[in-house]
Amino acid sequence: MKALLFVTGRGVGGDAVLAINTALALTEKGIDCEYVLDNHAPAYLFKKKELPFHKTSIPQAGGHAASKVTILKAGLKAIKESRSAAKLCRKVQPDIVVGIIGGGAIIGCTAARMAGIPSVGMVATPTDSKVVSQMTTTIALPESPLFHYPHKKNNYPSYMPINPAITQGDREQALKTMSAGFDKNLPTILFSSGSTLFEKMAMAPSTVQDELDANLLVVGDPLEEIYHKYLESVLHLGYVDNLPDLYRLADVAILSDDGLMIHEALACQLPTIALTRVKYGRYHNMASIFPGSVVESGLEELSKKIREIFLEEDEIRVKTDKFAREILQAPSRIADIIYAKAKE
Repeated sequence: MKALLFVTGRGVGGDAVLAINTALALTEKGIDCEYVLDNHAPAYLFKKKELPFHKTSIPQAGGHAASKVTILKAGLKAIKESRSAAKLCRKVQPDIVVGIIGGGAIIGCTAARMAGIPSVGMVATPTDSKVVSQMTTTIALPESPLFHYPHKKNNYPSYMPINPAITQGDREQALKTMSAGFDKNLPTILFSSGSTLFEKMAMAPSTVQDELDANLLVVGDPLEEIYHKYLESVLHLGYVDNLPDLYRLADVAILSDDGLMIHEALACQLPTIALTRVKYGRYHNMASIFPGSVVESGLEELSKKIREIFLEEDEIRVKTDKFAREILQAPSRIADIIYAKAKE
């Protein structure tokens, strides 16, 4: 059996990781996987992992930050580009097409319908949730409005698929990569908004460094060069490939409130603060998805929230255990849904 995964975005960060993690779970079910990326995607992550991929046009409207204008433009492009994508589907001849979020979900599932191939859409935005749910089975991730409607027909709310290996980090290995400015006797706080470091997350360490005695680690390449000015007095690690080790090294994670890294941190039972409205003002209310385990904060009260986390760390870790187990089960459950759809 073969699955063809349409992946939105640049093939670098979150959406690409979701696709690769989904493929890993499908492979364990005996399903071969191939990927489709946008023509202009640099696909650094796929190239680094030596994962081959097809290319077609996968228009984007801007995800949660989409406006009526960008949605209209992307929709018009999607009508045209779905024909090319359907041609690719007929060429590859998969048993199932999986559309991964946004344009990947819409183009993939539309193309599959044109080609007469079963499909499943993994949705996270208001637009992909609305469009894909009208044509095929959806797996609604926590950022999707459909996540809160588990009884809707052909809709399966799910936590995000993580790679279980993320929990197998080694603290001692992380310590070996730290610079001379790192003090292993101090608590460690990990800051990240993913592979790309957005301005608000870049600013966050400087708002707490004078109030907290801790190692401040920042992960991600700044979206703009000017953001480096915020990072001069902290340990900026840039784009890393040892996140499992860093999760084990950290005592608290400060993450953007948009999903994947929060899932990974919780799977590692790491107390987590979701810094709100980091990416284009988007707000996903991750604290309501993981009550008692994820604490929300803005920049102004971040120091206070970190101190509260340290005081309640043991209690938070106990509450996080339940979510950790459920998150680790999500990839297999997602693979089961996709497999069942392919067998219909």
